[in-house]
Amino acid sequence: MAFDIDMIKKVYSQYDERIAAARQIVNKPLTLSEKILYAHLWDGNATEAYERGKSYVDFAPDRVAMQDATAQMALLQFMQAGRPKVAVPSTVHCDHLIQAKEGAEQDLARAKNESSEVFNFLSSVSNKYGIGFWKPGAGIIHQVVLENYAFPGGLMIGTDSHTVNAGGLGMVAIGVGGADACDVMAGLPWELKFPKLIGIKLTGKLSGWAAPKDVILKVAGILTVKGGTGAIVEYFGEGAESLSCTGKGTICNMGAEIGATTSTFGYDDSMERYLRATGREEIADAANMIKHHLTGDPEVYADPEQYFDQIIEINLSELEPSLNGPFTPDLYTPVSRMREEAAKNGWPLAVEWGLIGSCTNSSYEDLSRAASIAKQAVEKGLVTKAEFGINPGSEQVRYTADRDGLLKTFEDLNATIFTNACGPCIGMWDRAGAEKQEKNTIVHSFNRNFAKRADGNPNTYAFVTSPEMVAAIAISGDLGFNPVTDTLTNRNGEQVKLDPPTGDELPAKGFDVEDPGYQAPAEDGSSVEVAVSPTSDRLQLLDPFPAWEGTDLKGLKLLIKTKGKTTTDHISMAGPWLKYRGHLDNISNNLLIGAVNFFNDKTDYVKNQLTGEYGPVPATQRAYKAAGVGTIIVGDENYGEGSSREHAAMEPRHLGVRAVLVKSFARIHETNLKKQGMLALTFVDKDDYNKIQENDSIDIVGLTTFAPNEPLTVVLNHQDGTSEQIQVNHTYNAQQIGWFKAGAALNIIRSNQSK
Repeated sequence: MAFDIDMIKKVYSQYDERIAAARQIVNKPLTLSEKILYAHLWDGNATEAYERGKSYVDFAPDRVAMQDATAQMALLQFMQAGRPKVAVPSTVHCDHLIQAKEGAEQDLARAKNESSEVFNFLSSVSNKYGIGFWKPGAGIIHQVVLENYAFPGGLMIGTDSHTVNAGGLGMVAIGVGGADACDVMAGLPWELKFPKLIGIKLTGKLSGWAAPKDVILKVAGILTVKGGTGAIVEYFGEGAESLSCTGKGTICNMGAEIGATTSTFGYDDSMERYLRATGREEIADAANMIKHHLTGDPEVYADPEQYFDQIIEINLSELEPSLNGPFTPDLYTPVSRMREEAAKNGWPLAVEWGLIGSCTNSSYEDLSRAASIAKQAVEKGLVTKAEFGINPGSEQVRYTADRDGLLKTFEDLNATIFTNACGPCIGMWDRAGAEKQEKNTIVHSFNRNFAKRADGNPNTYAFVTSPEMVAAIAISGDLGFNPVTDTLTNRNGEQVKLDPPTGDELPAKGFDVEDPGYQAPAEDGSSVEVAVSPTSDRLQLLDPFPAWEGTDLKGLKLLIKTKGKTTTDHISMAGPWLKYRGHLDNISNNLLIGAVNFFNDKTDYVKNQLTGEYGPVPATQRAYKAAGVGTIIVGDENYGEGSSREHAAMEPRHLGVRAVLVKSFARIHETNLKKQGMLALTFVDKDDYNKIQENDSIDIVGLTTFAPNEPLTVVLNHQDGTSEQIQVNHTYNAQQIGWFKAGAALNIIRSNQSK
């Protein structure tokens, strides 16, 4: 079935007029990204040309998607907004709170028992406010969205950084914090700085062991984890058209790992095939009617240097399989060089686990290509050296793959089939022996491989690669194994070689499923009760954050000066902490426990300036709050990289941190801080980071005249009695300064609804 078909047809009916208006204003050919953005302006037809990387613009997203871990806080905020129903189509997907341990049946049953309170809360809130609800086991949010909700030319936001996966079906889909989602569900415009544009021209065609995953692994190696910040990445060319729809989704998905606002592809035959295969013929027919609007103009792709801020060209015919890692998703190594690089860097060559799944690579095509390798291994008498785990992307994918024998093929190789959920990708993995913290290597088809992310062990060296390469390396048990050239010894002592993978873009017999796991909301939810126990340790109703006191901030203590990579995983860990995502006070006990303190190179060990003693970050911050002392966090480059984890902004706000001052921010995290009434500041001179001392008392001056494009002054009062001033920048516009003054964006929404 096609969800929200009337909404989609309405969007398409406006395209002719809105694109014509944009052309007249911009006065040049348009990229796909520009078409979608200009077609979704909050005020309707374009009346001005926006400056990339400069102009703040109000947009009207078509829909909102939320996963269970982030939906809790997003919906707790929405409950304060005073609306009876969401203003745009919205969905909740229960995929994060299911731990992988024994296998799908046991793990799902245990999760339903342990997290019943949260699942019941999400179900009842969804039912009350008109939100579609996907039950535990229904699948991973981004795979389910691609199968059911994504549509070419649409604009959607989601409370997960990998919302960008829907770019595989020609959307502009952007990860945001829960406060942004709350705004849109409350019927307000969504603000975004008009993105820059990076064009990636794909030529040639993949063959052999190369997969769509290798495209984005290559791009990540070129652009690094922050090279796409503030930009939409638009793929085009004959190579782009040769990729499957789910392969495009894989590439867009990992665009989050280069910091890109989103990534997208123009509508083509592979997208039409996927829409029809997933029961959305009506959408395919409607898209075909405006097909010329659903891709970039021919002039753009003929002369891309004139229309994009940066151009990269990749020949798919020359691409070889690769692995990125460890500890960062942009460290690119072609498989032909892996043995050499591993030896040089001391990476363990023995592979203990191979994991296939996550929102990045869990489609039918992914499973079928990996299964072709597993089938060969069984037929050629090979014994898997590493343990092997599979997370199908949705119940529809799982059911169809089971029907077609793919899951049995994996099981014949002693693989464990886990639940249709995120599992190890987001740290929900009860891995036996991880607590020993032994040095080891794993390979997976996920998107992120930060330290501790998969299993909590800081000494797990995780490498990102394609599902077919995961299968081959798991069979060999050797990180340096190159299936293009190397042979393996089977149980008879014979040397055998794996043939390149084969697979079906779409199931030959079509998709099938008995129960997809969807719950439609009540037509009238006014009588639905949403109960939150005041004694619950999983859920907590929110109190409004206090408004700004109207003065400069004086006497702030330094909570921590973080050193090096500080991702949202470092600021607010996932894994076992996921269970507290609906309880702000409880989850605040993980604030910055993974960040490295610049002054002692230790994690979760900072100085309390009130006592002179060292202790955990959350306890130290609670002591400052109890004493009525404001604090500041100082950080390094790309602070807040990673997930759209709103808790990484809400926790410091809740505990009394007033400002975060860094060399540079990741986009989503900077916005999240602004939404919660925090000061998000950057050094004018990055070398000033070195001037921050452990015992500093810090003033932020200029807030009484806080204005867009006007730097603020930070005064560092050192322990020796000296002081020095430094200049700091901000990117607040007038509306965002209003959020700061009100104490949070939600405070303004609430006050407006009550008028």
